[in-house]
Amino acid sequence: MMRLVKNGLMFGNLIKISSPALVARYNRALKHLTGLETSLTEFHIDISGYSPEIGDELEDQLYLNPNGCNRQFILLTTDQKKAPLLNLKFSTSRTIIRDYIEENEEELFALTAREAVAGELLNSVFQINKPADLFHINQIEIEADTVQEHVAEATALQGHIDTFMKEDDAWWDDVLIADMIELAKRTGNIQRHPIKLKPKVYAQGNYYANHFGGIYIFRDTEIPTVIAREYSPSLKNLPVENILTFKDRDKIASFLNSHQLAEPIVSERNENVTAIIQQKIDFITIATAASAGDELGDLTRQKMRLIGRKYATKMPKEHDGLMQVWRWASAGGAWPEIKATHPAYFYAMRSSQHTDRSLINMLIADLSPLDFRQLFICHKDAFYDAYRGWSDAKKDYVVKFLSEEYAIDKAGAREELFGSEPAMEEPEPSPIRIGPWGPTGGNS
Repeated sequence: MMRLVKNGLMFGNLIKISSPALVARYNRALKHLTGLETSLTEFHIDISGYSPEIGDELEDQLYLNPNGCNRQFILLTTDQKKAPLLNLKFSTSRTIIRDYIEENEEELFALTAREAVAGELLNSVFQINKPADLFHINQIEIEADTVQEHVAEATALQGHIDTFMKEDDAWWDDVLIADMIELAKRTGNIQRHPIKLKPKVYAQGNYYANHFGGIYIFRDTEIPTVIAREYSPSLKNLPVENILTFKDRDKIASFLNSHQLAEPIVSERNENVTAIIQQKIDFITIATAASAGDELGDLTRQKMRLIGRKYATKMPKEHDGLMQVWRWASAGGAWPEIKATHPAYFYAMRSSQHTDRSLINMLIADLSPLDFRQLFICHKDAFYDAYRGWSDAKKDYVVKFLSEEYAIDKAGAREELFGSEPAMEEPEPSPIRIGPWGPTGGNS
């Protein structure tokens, strides 16, 4: 894994904590939340304040996420909003923390200037023993304050001020005035510099849970659906009728299409989509050659053709299906008949434009694991799991490609793969269009 770390592909964009003041603040917050402390004088943290170095030191990578379902966080700086979330258990967690920081940025900036802010993503579940427990998580509420409870004290002071201003005999209440003075010493002038974090409740509708092998839960769709990587008898007890596994590829495709959640990457002939399909073919070719023990080295287009010929009889069906799509898109070949049960189907699909775009692209990446770039972009944990089982030759190539080609223009690569970012307003439904897989719906 050190190849990934050294090239910024793992633990990238973490916030370095090295000043004694920040380390001390982190320790106070850590002890407040967990009763533990770190002896490290330098470490890195993600958006939630989790540090992989401290996780190693404590021999507990979930030290800020008890039982994998109660995410706690430590904020030392609002710059954490740009960092990733490591050890992801719920696909919604990073978005919730990032939005919370952005919505309270001024207040958090003021608070973290003197102390760490510690908090928790609250839900009604304290442990997850079976898949049905996931359905008890209906909403997430954030509770946060400094260790010295500056927010709580500011709220109490504001209450005293309101009482003082409203009640006629408050001037004679020595206890009230004394309490106001003591609180003001700690909070400062809250009239000029308010200390109040905006409360917000986040609905937990459609999301991915990294439990029981990985489960995608869709509760806000017309037909509530669960898609699990692996089958388990405990899935029978879920409060939804449409329960699928990754073996039900045709039913997954039907669900995505009927709810207008996904669309083909290729709906017309042009250079951009042809290049995307060509790269996916290359990734599969490389995976096949690497699995056979081939030393890949520097891969030119000529060498890729040589490898393709050398392993032509060993290529998986994903390769054959994508070649049909490529021939149609680039060379005027016959219309490709790619059904949902075909292994290549999801390699040529992407999410349509809607609020669950990231979740659907995550699911599609999970269903097309030979496309290592999409897996890296959309599902980091699945990428790291797959990476551990690859040959050194494939690891070298993947790291080289991601660090030298993808990293140069991440935004451009994402736009080519997944389309432009959706506008903030509701998009107008687009007309029905015809692609290699038949009619595809508009935006949802």
